[in-house]
Amino acid sequence: MPNPSLLILPGDGIGPEVMAEVRKVIAWFSDHRDVAFEVAEDLVGGAAYDKHGTPLADATMARAQKADAVLLGAVGGPKYDKLDFAVKPERGLLRLRKEMDLFANLRPAQCFEALADFSSLKRDIVSGLDIMIVRELTSGVYFGEPRGIADDNEGGRVGTNTHRYTTEEIRRVARSAFELARKRDNRVCSMEKSNVMEAGILWREEVQWVHDEEYPDVELTHMLADSGAMQLVRRPKQFDVIVTDNLFGDLLSDAAAMLTGSLGMLPSASLGAPMENGRPKALYEPVHGSAPDIAGQGKANPIACILSFAMALRYSFDLGDEATLLKGAVEAVLAQGLRTPDLLGEEGRDAVTTSEMGDAIVAALGAG
Repeated sequence: MPNPSLLILPGDGIGPEVMAEVRKVIAWFSDHRDVAFEVAEDLVGGAAYDKHGTPLADATMARAQKADAVLLGAVGGPKYDKLDFAVKPERGLLRLRKEMDLFANLRPAQCFEALADFSSLKRDIVSGLDIMIVRELTSGVYFGEPRGIADDNEGGRVGTNTHRYTTEEIRRVARSAFELARKRDNRVCSMEKSNVMEAGILWREEVQWVHDEEYPDVELTHMLADSGAMQLVRRPKQFDVIVTDNLFGDLLSDAAAMLTGSLGMLPSASLGAPMENGRPKALYEPVHGSAPDIAGQGKANPIACILSFAMALRYSFDLGDEATLLKGAVEAVLAQGLRTPDLLGEEGRDAVTTSEMGDAIVAALGAG
């Protein structure tokens, strides 16, 4: 059997820096655990635009479709702010998600014990926190038609985006949430705005149908998304798995990110339907952006990207033990007190560099 394939797309800003630390981890597993991958690298985002005039070349898209998993760093930066919307760096990421049909975005929000005091909330509220947000990723207001900006014939302009969902789009992401819940605490909370949006009513009804017909053993509750945002900062540990649409998932997962102390700590997985080999189409990326203000300075936190690779080990390659080992190495390093600047406040005194954090995690893998 050939080794599974990984396509690495470092992207822009701090993307190449954090991805370099992931490569160290991949090499360690190959050398010490006989877990080898066929690794290829390509361009996405601004880096792709600079070379090809497009944020994602067709050849790169074809490679992503064939890969067993795609690892992405980050895209974007002020250099590209004045580009036409159709070729902005972020369009490369959206194309990957859409054409690979990555409909289920998994965003865990876990508070490592060593960082419980770093959260903006009190320790007793976030200590032990372990939430999984499942965000629908390929439909809703980000992709709905009609969309655009047009003259309104009265001297002004009107911007239009359409929030649209179908039965199957809702049901398939609901199934993903229920399946995950069965492996966790067996609880799902579905969030929408059924009080003011017809698409929200459909969302609630279809999630309830999937529960009643296919997953009656899983506890299901419903909550309006604005109330859910409030509850996330009031009593976050009441949640296990949250399933929601594309827009609310974007907002709620970023809010949940700060419960852990830093966006630099949060990985994500975007999963689609199984391929012929049984593995899902999959894209793994940190939640953080390209942070161009610190690019090239060794200040970036590589943990979110490294934990995204841990998610790949678990969800794409069924290597749960290796994923647990890697997560444990991250916990061990944090327990030792090692911190990148984002985990030390504005001054960042006594911070380790991006490379030093990666080296420490690799060393902890060996110790584990």
